[in-house]
Amino acid sequence: MPNIQIVTDSCAHFLNAHFVEQNPITIIPNKIRIGGRTYLEGIDLTSEEAVRLIAHEQFTPVVTSPTESEFAEVYHRLAATSDAIISIHPSQHFYPSWANGLAAAQQIGGHCETAVIDSQTLSVGQAMLVRVAATAISEGASVEEVIRKVRGAVERIYSIFYVETVNSLLHNKIISGSHAILGAMLGIKPFLTIEGGYLTPMEKVRTRAQAIERLVEFVVEFTEIDDVVILQNKPHMSEQTRMIQDRLALEFPNRYFPYTLYNPSLAALIGTDATGVVILETEMEEIDDGF
Repeated sequence: MPNIQIVTDSCAHFLNAHFVEQNPITIIPNKIRIGGRTYLEGIDLTSEEAVRLIAHEQFTPVVTSPTESEFAEVYHRLAATSDAIISIHPSQHFYPSWANGLAAAQQIGGHCETAVIDSQTLSVGQAMLVRVAATAISEGASVEEVIRKVRGAVERIYSIFYVETVNSLLHNKIISGSHAILGAMLGIKPFLTIEGGYLTPMEKVRTRAQAIERLVEFVVEFTEIDDVVILQNKPHMSEQTRMIQDRLALEFPNRYFPYTLYNPSLAALIGTDATGVVILETEMEEIDDGF
């Protein structure tokens, strides 16, 4: 069985830290600047601390991805004892992690294949792809098969977010100033989706009740789900999450819908006042048309 190592950055948000410890996964932290101080995401800044700090700052935090040299250092270390490295990163339209990893991979030659993959998402969606890779490795898949499974899963990650405060969306040019002003005048809040690696406004709602209804409708559209997570802006279950879980329990009586406080890298993009759902749809089996 080949020795395959997984590399990712702290944009990937795992619900279970033990999962990372139990698998061949290396996480390189982002640097996050909040209020004049720089932190290493996931090392000296937890998601709970980040949301609290960001909520009290006037300016949107600045996220700095691992550099080419930081990726190269990790790749060289792993390559010395590995057959392959699979490096999974947030969408290149959010952060430059993928580009930095790709440049670093070109420095690795010889026996260790290095595949650098743009997840076209981030946060728990990116972590879901890491999980796909780790599961395939544990099942003894070849390097080519692991890469195929991860790239296939990229197309099956779906995300939707309801955002109540639009300052970060304005700063990151996800919505325009005119849309923000119109939304404030009409009392409407944006829904966002990740499509083609971009955060894109898709519709608007007026109330939290309407937002919850739309989030539930989004999940119900899927008949086969491999993985699903509710993202919220509080460390403990929010009222919105409780209502979503209650509604989904009627639609999926045998399924649990976990929740988590989303991580700083995502908060820097959408702010600290959002609720979302991320789904990994089950891979459809190929249909044999032969007789």
